[in-house]
Amino acid sequence: MKRVLSGIQPSGALHIGNYFGMMRKMIQYQNEADLFCFIANYHAMTSVVDGAALAQGTRDAAAAFLALGLDPAKATFWVQSDVVEVQELTWVLSTLTPMGLLERCHSYKDKVAKGLQPNHGLFAYPVLMAADILLYQSDVVPVGRDQKQHLEVTRDIAQKFNHAFGETFVIPDAEIDDEVAVIPGTDGRKMSKSYGNTIDIFTDRATLKKRVMSIVTDATPIEAPKDPDTCNLFAIYRLFLNKPGVEALRDRYLAGGLKYSDVKKELIDVIWEYFAPHRARFEELRKRPDELNDILREGARKAREVAGATMEEVRQRTGLAYWTA
Repeated sequence: MKRVLSGIQPSGALHIGNYFGMMRKMIQYQNEADLFCFIANYHAMTSVVDGAALAQGTRDAAAAFLALGLDPAKATFWVQSDVVEVQELTWVLSTLTPMGLLERCHSYKDKVAKGLQPNHGLFAYPVLMAADILLYQSDVVPVGRDQKQHLEVTRDIAQKFNHAFGETFVIPDAEIDDEVAVIPGTDGRKMSKSYGNTIDIFTDRATLKKRVMSIVTDATPIEAPKDPDTCNLFAIYRLFLNKPGVEALRDRYLAGGLKYSDVKKELIDVIWEYFAPHRARFEELRKRPDELNDILREGARKAREVAGATMEEVRQRTGLAYWTA
């Protein structure tokens, strides 16, 4: 059975871009693959410098995943910082990673351009990501289009290590779902907390209404046909519909007479009802931290079994295990 791995940063409230871009796919994979799924709190430290906020975000991200259907009995589910081996492997991989490889990564430049302070953690982010993936001998890593280059860096590093020390790591493959590769935000750019254009999964109804009604649309007259393929509102609404539903909405756009405000009001109800079955479980887990902690501790134990075996091999091959029998 193939091993599938992915992680999500707890850098703020999770939004529908997180859900459709990564979380839903991971929850589906638990029934058809050996799923490894984690909360990437080390990665989040490149943008979150408030300890209380990071801790709360970590708990909320874990609770959201579980509330949305992740079954810890069917997957290995843990918090990144609970497996210390990831930092040891990050250092080992750093000694083999060419500077030029990291300097070519566009994500670092993009994040600095958005206002994040340039620091070593942000620059070396791809090495930590490589350690996350290689530590668990992952076969497949579902990523968004913006993370494709980082997965290629992971493959390069793994191949370099295997060439230097012998076959140790599985060379992972990226999986990019073009249907949800880029989830648009309310302003038409990629949905991102850094842009302030998100629609949160478990927000209150008043805030949901405010966010949906702020979705940017064009100035096409009401009576005129509208192009669904260039409409940000359509791109978001379609995520919640099955194929016949998408076609029906497309026909309404093309027929003319459609009011964007009416579509937005519909979408508010659709989003609210879509996540309604999961909302109570999310709030329950937030109020029962002991239950959440127990789940994450058991997930970390399972993850460390795999991580420990990988690191033992790495130590032997690199000479870090220097002792003799």
